[in-house]
Amino acid sequence: MRVLHVLDHSLPLHSGYTFRTRAIMTAQAARAWRVAGVTGVRQGRTTSAVETVDGLTFYRAGDARALPAPFRELAEISALAKRVEAVARMFQPDILHAHSPVLNAMAARRAARRLGLPLIYEIRAFWEDAAVGNGTGREGSLKYRATRALETRAAWQADGVAVICEGLRGDLIARGVDPAKIFVVPNGVDMGLFGDPPPRDEAFAADLGLADAEVIGFIGSFYDYEGLDDLIAAMPALVALRPRAHLLLVGGGPMADGLTAQAAASPVAERIHFAGRVPHGEVERYYALTDILAYPRKAMRLTDLVTPLKPLEAMAQGRLVAASDVGGHRELIEDGVTGTLFPAGDPAGIAAALAGLLAARSSWDARRAAARAYVARERDWARNISRYEPVYQELAHRS
Repeated sequence: MRVLHVLDHSLPLHSGYTFRTRAIMTAQAARAWRVAGVTGVRQGRTTSAVETVDGLTFYRAGDARALPAPFRELAEISALAKRVEAVARMFQPDILHAHSPVLNAMAARRAARRLGLPLIYEIRAFWEDAAVGNGTGREGSLKYRATRALETRAAWQADGVAVICEGLRGDLIARGVDPAKIFVVPNGVDMGLFGDPPPRDEAFAADLGLADAEVIGFIGSFYDYEGLDDLIAAMPALVALRPRAHLLLVGGGPMADGLTAQAAASPVAERIHFAGRVPHGEVERYYALTDILAYPRKAMRLTDLVTPLKPLEAMAQGRLVAASDVGGHRELIEDGVTGTLFPAGDPAGIAAALAGLLAARSSWDARRAAARAYVARERDWARNISRYEPVYQELAHRS
């Protein structure tokens, strides 16, 4: 089987998007499939038209042209379609596998028609909802409705549609997309990357002001939908219940300044620590300092429909996880077994749930073991990757 992936961006850039792509392509290559990727203009400027990163080959479409919307997007689609077609004529794939956003599906569809190849479109999130979540879009706006219409049309036209969770599948079915061609390939992790978690570095903890602390941690991007303002607002009540409690926030993003100001005004400001963005290779040191990883996402379409990757990574590392009870988290976490769920948007409820988990130290080992076993059983890419194979085989033989 030869599969050409059509991507927004890839390694060496680091994001949840690129890590899922790496996991998919690496697991497919481990099955002796031939795989390669083509990235669009959003990859940015690169030194070569072809790059090999972590043993994976990526073909680049070049830089974006400085044009106003929608001419910029039309130019992106045209450039990517031409590059996909050129690479496909050389690579001779059995399948074109396009990944969100919809511009990639539109470019891949154009190339697939010219080449007579089957097309799978993989939707990782509805990007109109992601724009609302990160503050760059407004639900119901003309751009929102146009993007939604293009997304629906792309799903109708694709030969197969992969989604990362049941929430997205249900939404597409409600739009009239044929349920028979939609299949779920959930977010997962490469368990081979996670051995025994590193021990807590006490000197490092002391340097950060976390000596002898019970540490609630968040490691990721600071977007509004992540609900970090609710987590900061929960800290006074949590400290009242657990006097050694501290909050460690690692990362950055659009909400960073607002969260820093909110924390500075908190009556427990000295218990809230910002580490900033850290190199990817340093992240495990921060994970090792935390007792509980908290994910307080707000309730909205994006978080109800989409399952995040970060809680899975924490569970794979044997970390305790607590998260809001939005739909995306409920697909991942069994409350009281593999993690703790608390009410979204409720600082008092967050504080009570975290305090209860901190007090139940005798249950931690069993909780960690159950979470890691769940990820190994249900969300390891070595198993996950098999969900693509029957669809690939059917479409390849049909074409």
